[in-house]
Amino acid sequence: MKADKEKVVRAVKIARGQLDGVLRMIEEDRYCVDISNQLLATQAILKNANREILQAHIRNCVREGLHTDKPNPKLEEALSLLEKLIP
Repeated sequence: MKADKEKVVRAVKIARGQLDGVLRMIEEDRYCVDISNQLLATQAILKNANREILQAHIRNCVREGLHTDKPNPKLEEALSLLEKLIP
């Protein structure tokens, strides 16, 4: 992985902690909107971590793969990921 590993690991650990908090909120029958807000915050953290990974992939792996005239599996991987992100 070419992304800033410490940054991504930190974000995923924060998201994991938030999910644990959301589970507690659900078990405690907390207010639905509060639970939803915490879920949205967790999704935002994961989205940012994913963005970091994909940007590093494109800047490094895909860029390296473009220095050839042969079919590019790295480029196809990136395009496939974009299709998943943008349905």
